[in-house]
Amino acid sequence: MVIVFMFLIMTKRLSPFTALVIVPLVFALIGSFLGLYSDAAVQKFGDSGVVAQIRILGDWIRQGVVRVAPTGVMLLFAILYFSFMLDAGMFDPIIRKLITFAKGDPIKITVAAALLAAVVSLNGDGTTTTLIVCTAFVPIYKALKMSLMNLAVTTVLMNTIMNLLPWGGPSARVISVLPELSDAEVLNALAPGMIVSVIYMIGVAFYMGSKEKKRLGVKEVTAADIDRIMAAESEEKEALKRPQLFWVNLVLTIALVTLLMTQLLPSLSIFMIGSVLALMINYPKLKDQKDRIQDNAGDALQVVILVFGAGAFTGLFENSGMSTELAHSLVSIIPESWGSWWGLITAVLSAPGTFFLSNDAFYYGVLPVLAKVGVRYGYTSLQLGVASLLGQAFHLLSPLVAFIYLLIRLTEQDLGEWQRASAKWALGIFIIFIAIAAITGAVPLYIAPAA
Repeated sequence: MVIVFMFLIMTKRLSPFTALVIVPLVFALIGSFLGLYSDAAVQKFGDSGVVAQIRILGDWIRQGVVRVAPTGVMLLFAILYFSFMLDAGMFDPIIRKLITFAKGDPIKITVAAALLAAVVSLNGDGTTTTLIVCTAFVPIYKALKMSLMNLAVTTVLMNTIMNLLPWGGPSARVISVLPELSDAEVLNALAPGMIVSVIYMIGVAFYMGSKEKKRLGVKEVTAADIDRIMAAESEEKEALKRPQLFWVNLVLTIALVTLLMTQLLPSLSIFMIGSVLALMINYPKLKDQKDRIQDNAGDALQVVILVFGAGAFTGLFENSGMSTELAHSLVSIIPESWGSWWGLITAVLSAPGTFFLSNDAFYYGVLPVLAKVGVRYGYTSLQLGVASLLGQAFHLLSPLVAFIYLLIRLTEQDLGEWQRASAKWALGIFIIFIAIAAITGAVPLYIAPAA
């Protein structure tokens, strides 16, 4: 099923939304007609017939959608909030300063974007990183005719690295599955590889900028050029700007980001309240508020339906048993004679494992099996837990990750092309993770069998 799904996405036979829903549904329907879900149907409806097994699919879809609902609603209000701020012109002075600093040099721009992505990613949230980085740099990239693909790649890969911090999702799951581990132990084991990977990505950004500089040159940016770049597309757009409210909007945005990083409130609540305040402050007239919502709702909807589509995919994939069978297959194909290499094997398996499966499915379903087997070969829980995190280099390229649809929407990229462009640089991060973990002893690649 996963192979069919990826083929349809990569070859552009189906859009991501339709593929997310229709592919697992077709496979699950086949399972219903084959009688694979009779036990689940009996437990739910007291009936093992085909109709009951088809009905159970609707329940699984609902479960998946309910699981991602907070993320979907959060994205809805996050997109609306930053759209309102863009309309109000809050980012105009910031973008103007960045353009002035870069002086038309693509190298400075790509490196600055990568550094901003790394800093914002400290909060462990891909949505926040995407919104802030893209809002600041997409207009600059467009104005200087630079490749937005580079921005999409550096943004996601910087977030990939910083997402391994203990308050990020993957590390938290490992610690919950292997409770004998502590946050500090996991962070100390991962930190050297993360530091080297950040340096590597700065180098990648420099390389991308160098190629753009060779292609475009350094454009001398005068004050008149900046005024032209920053000019509104129309008089209607200009009328929406609220330069007199810049500091009010900036303070509100900083407050929102601070709340997100400190996690004092759920992100859904933060962006919902923020959107309401942004709308009331900048557009107090009811007609203006209605117009702002109507004009920006389309962009938000295109992202949110993909999140709910991913929820339907996950609900069918996991509840039908497909994810469990895939997990067991990943483990069972390893010959017992390779046990001394179990640390490396766990790291390598974590790459496809966290790409094709959700983090929940991999860390709650596969990691316990890998850890149980690995301990028999002399590996510790810490070593195996860290090894299972190294494949996160590829996880954020998975179509099951909600915020990537926001990223490719804002940077106007095709999912398949973006995955291919990102994968080659993600491979470098993966190699660095494994190499540094081996050098520091965090994950021994080989443990000699006991005599």
